[in-house]
Amino acid sequence: MSRISARRLRINGTVQGVGFRPFVYVLATDENLNGTVLNDGQGVETVVEGEEASIARFMKRLTTELPPLASIETIVSEEIEPSGFTEFKILESHSDAVSTVIPADAAVCRACLSELTDKNNRRYRYPFINCTHCGPRYTITAHLPYDRPQTSMKDFPMCSDCLEEYTDPLDRRFHAQPNACPVCGPHVTLLDKAGLPINTDDPLAEVMRRIKAGEIAAIKGLGGFHLVCDAKNAQAVSRLRERKKRPSKPFALMVQNTASARRIAEVSEEAQKLLESSAAPIVLLPKKPGADDHLVGIAPNLTHIGLMLPYTPIHWLLFFEAADRSEDPLWHEKPNDLTLVMTSANAGGEPLVISNAEAVRLLEGICDCFLVHNRDILIRCDDSVAQAKDNDVQYIRRARGLVPQAIALPFSGPSVIAAGAWLKNTACLTKGTHAYLTQHIGDLDRVSNDRTLEKAIRHLSEVFEIRPDYIACDLHPDFYSTVLAEKLANEFDVELIAVQHHHAHIAAVMAEHGLKEAVLGLALDGVGLGTDGKSWGGELLKVDPLGFERLKSLSPILLPGGDKCAREGWRMAYALLCQNGLAENAKRLFPFKGASIIERMLASDLPIPESSSLGRIFDTAAALTGVKTHSSYEGEAPVLFQAAGYGTKGRVREDLLEFSESGVNFVPLLLNLTQYSSAAEASADFHETVAFALSRLALAVAEKNKIRKVCLSGGCCLNTRLSRSLRNYLEEGSLSVYEGLRIPPNDGGVSLGQAYAVLMKLHSNNGV
Repeated sequence: MSRISARRLRINGTVQGVGFRPFVYVLATDENLNGTVLNDGQGVETVVEGEEASIARFMKRLTTELPPLASIETIVSEEIEPSGFTEFKILESHSDAVSTVIPADAAVCRACLSELTDKNNRRYRYPFINCTHCGPRYTITAHLPYDRPQTSMKDFPMCSDCLEEYTDPLDRRFHAQPNACPVCGPHVTLLDKAGLPINTDDPLAEVMRRIKAGEIAAIKGLGGFHLVCDAKNAQAVSRLRERKKRPSKPFALMVQNTASARRIAEVSEEAQKLLESSAAPIVLLPKKPGADDHLVGIAPNLTHIGLMLPYTPIHWLLFFEAADRSEDPLWHEKPNDLTLVMTSANAGGEPLVISNAEAVRLLEGICDCFLVHNRDILIRCDDSVAQAKDNDVQYIRRARGLVPQAIALPFSGPSVIAAGAWLKNTACLTKGTHAYLTQHIGDLDRVSNDRTLEKAIRHLSEVFEIRPDYIACDLHPDFYSTVLAEKLANEFDVELIAVQHHHAHIAAVMAEHGLKEAVLGLALDGVGLGTDGKSWGGELLKVDPLGFERLKSLSPILLPGGDKCAREGWRMAYALLCQNGLAENAKRLFPFKGASIIERMLASDLPIPESSSLGRIFDTAAALTGVKTHSSYEGEAPVLFQAAGYGTKGRVREDLLEFSESGVNFVPLLLNLTQYSSAAEASADFHETVAFALSRLALAVAEKNKIRKVCLSGGCCLNTRLSRSLRNYLEEGSLSVYEGLRIPPNDGGVSLGQAYAVLMKLHSNNGV
């Protein structure tokens, strides 16, 4: 008989609230092992006793057969004396058990989807079906531990059938906190545009009928409401644009499955994995020829379109209606013509609507009906947005399905709260070797978003029991995030540390990739306050644990009108032409109100703001080529300028580059754009030449400083054409290139960089 061995395993990671203990139970019994498993304050502890070969197989399967939402960071194993267990048991959690991570919200799993559309199942067409493998988590949780009384499900006591599932270790709903059914759980209601109940026995069928008839519906989801209409109904799309005051910003679409997506867009293998993942983000995909003919007004003049798949039971039930409630068990795998606009339900720039009452109040005049339910959303959380990038994934907006997943840091340190940037704000909180980003908050140009930021910081600090040792913020004193950081520093009586914007951009990439040595960083974005008080945005930095040094930059261009230039690129183009003796060309190309004021500004001694921003240079290029002179949303002109050159091979116009000791001057390249008869060729050449010039700067500095690692960050790095060419040039020069991928390279990642810049310096000063 083989010798009986015993091991105690300490398992850390996302291992609570995801069906991990039943998973351990099944593995252990399958391998004929006895022992126990329980949750405690650090994660999961299990003791297994049995033959050594069985324990070895158990250990291997523990990491290779994980439940869908679980992830393991560390396993600490120790050999112990056998205790003589005669069976394997799931024990009650220790009283101090606090989930180390609240799982992120997860899309409906295949098992629940099968039950949802099985007319013989007790949860047939029940809009709140879930299990330990899927459903709401973060957005319904108020406090830890992650137990039902701490969630918005506390008002729905389980019926006997649900309770039996909840307490059965072999059931996939064992300790699924949102577990419910039609007998005991939440329910949906359809309201008219005035917020009054619509008399219908089937709210889901009726809302689908109304959408097909051309109405705009507000539908309550996981982290907020969506505005929904038929994407193939051009009149409905036009009404939505008019009512939401959103003239051209693209709408995200929801389709039934990847097969349906392929009718509209090119879907790579990587993109398919992303679409079908439990996070279920919006994925930007290249349009197929003719897509715009059927989707008028969805993503005008763009080469890509944002698609996502259904991720809540309510979404699936809409498509089930469109499939005439098919009894084919594989109905969900077949193409469906239904294509829905699914855009955030808010008035322009305001926070996402989450409560039934505020939906009726704030969306008045926008939608024709409301599909609501009585399960409260506690945490506002927008859809995440991503794009497939070569053989990887790059997140543009990090929110639902990803928050509050921890980002692993390469070393442990004191707790830092970083308040983030002005645009696309997130905050970051650190604890030990983990960093936690809040969901995407948005731009801090209104009080409602400011309040959302403070609430998000306080929620995460309470959830993860973080009391900060330091507060970090942007260098700009007028940002609300800076004001809030000062408030928090005073409240906690800790040091406030300001981190320069572009330093933070590069530090965010370093944090994501676990870098802690000196790197070069190309920080390429719209705007950030420099240490000299000027606007930066096209910077080559040396970043190390002690700080940063600005080595090179783009020659600045004038910003007549200051911040207005971010939406009116023609202003910079006008000034540039006038400065270079081309005033008549400027008047002909840009006959706009305010042009004469720019001329007077140039003729006077009045100071005009200037910036080294690559984002503003792209705005200028878009205006000079006639692609876009006025933007209705931040970044529209550069996006359209990139789209204009899609599929056109670019040339490097080295003859139009002026290099100097301080950096590179793109003015000759910009002025030459007016000579092109084709916007496509102008865009292609411009992108290729800018990438070449930036790589040449970095390669020269890398050689001089003996640094072989370069990080790319800033909003301009979301331009896949620019960043791909730049990466290729740098790698051809034998540099290792790192980009923001899991963490957005735009300002959504700045808070992580602020926190990591502080931690690196403290770590270095401590001599570790």
